[in-house]
Amino acid sequence: MSENTESNPTRWVSVSEDVILEACGNPPLPEMGVIEQVWETNPIPEEEILAVAKRVVDSLSFAEVQHGGEVALGVGSRGIANLAEIVTAVVEAVAAEGFEPFVFPAMGSHGGATGEGQREMLNELGITEDRIGCEIRSSMEVVEIGRTPDRDVPVVADANAVDADAIIPINRVKPHTDFDGEVESGLSKMLVIGMGKQRGAQIAHKWAVDWSFRRMIPEITEQLLDSLPIVGGIAIVEDQHDDTTLIEGVPPSGFLDRERELLEVAYDLMPKLPFEELDLVVFDRQGKEISGQGIDTNVIGRRPFSINEPAPEKPNIKRIYTRSLTKKTHGNAMGMGSADVVHENVAAELDAQTTLINALTASTIRGVKLPPVVETDRAGMVAALSTIGVVDLDTVRVVRAADTMHLHRVYASTALVEEARKRDDLRVVEEPSPIEFEDGQFTAPSLRE
Repeated sequence: MSENTESNPTRWVSVSEDVILEACGNPPLPEMGVIEQVWETNPIPEEEILAVAKRVVDSLSFAEVQHGGEVALGVGSRGIANLAEIVTAVVEAVAAEGFEPFVFPAMGSHGGATGEGQREMLNELGITEDRIGCEIRSSMEVVEIGRTPDRDVPVVADANAVDADAIIPINRVKPHTDFDGEVESGLSKMLVIGMGKQRGAQIAHKWAVDWSFRRMIPEITEQLLDSLPIVGGIAIVEDQHDDTTLIEGVPPSGFLDRERELLEVAYDLMPKLPFEELDLVVFDRQGKEISGQGIDTNVIGRRPFSINEPAPEKPNIKRIYTRSLTKKTHGNAMGMGSADVVHENVAAELDAQTTLINALTASTIRGVKLPPVVETDRAGMVAALSTIGVVDLDTVRVVRAADTMHLHRVYASTALVEEARKRDDLRVVEEPSPIEFEDGQFTAPSLRE
């Protein structure tokens, strides 16, 4: 590749393959096969999503909402399966009850912390006014509805939602990337942080440094439930393939208790790497729609940017190499600090302003530290494997996956393929063969499904 920084603007920070190979002695790399995880799943058929979502709305009580009143539906920025269909069904069901629904973005500081940016994020998820059949009101304006009793922390909420006659958050329940608790990512977090917009998200993340999310979110959720006309939430749980496996209406009276139970289900169903001890994991991409931290900390067993929050005990990964950012992340490289080495594509694609704003809001600036940058995939693998001690090609444990969300099929080194043959939960799809490169880049495609 050319040394001209005009044709390659990342040249100033990227280290060439030749330099890496000279420093590391051009070692041989392990052969890689393909293995598949055997998962038993029970997704809701796509043709039934609309009907199921409408039924769960019927389980919520609108007894205290005046006929014709406005119902604010909170929708976030994550890549939730069938989200447009679920939101459309909720809109139709609310309208059928005689109310006027509208959608508001409940996504904290995402979308560059602007109303237009958040509207655009909804549009990219298929949430457009034409598609869902109702108005989208996107603004960063918030209203302070009270303060916490012990710490006097301001509690704020989206101004459009506060003015409505009823509020229903719609969100997926799943393990959070920054902390462990009885309630993590889901309806309660959407109320506290998502509905709080940029200001609420920043307040929450700052106070979480000493207070901890595991204690803050339940306490503020209860205050919001007492202060605002929240008639319930629509909880979504996905299986290992990221297919919708559960849609449930959760009434305010059981908000925290039921979400705790759904979180346990989500933990059991979340996709995981098929091995707990690994020398190197290569991720083809990272992005905000994959995980709030770009790379799911629950999958990699690392939480290097969270203050006062312990990392998951497993898996134990010696080195992580990340190859690119997703298109939908719009240059937001939050979480790249979890990697040990990154391809120069990551540096070329990152939007420093968007990334830093996200990090400042979330008080996780360590998560956006730029790791060592390399020119090619061969350089990335060599650099990673050359820093873990003596490497035996017969025993080295290497996985290459599309990202932390798509883990059904992965590339695996010979030692892992042999281990997979002995396990009922794994299936060997392709036998190991030498890694093929073209100009130092992988020729084998991503295994993203």
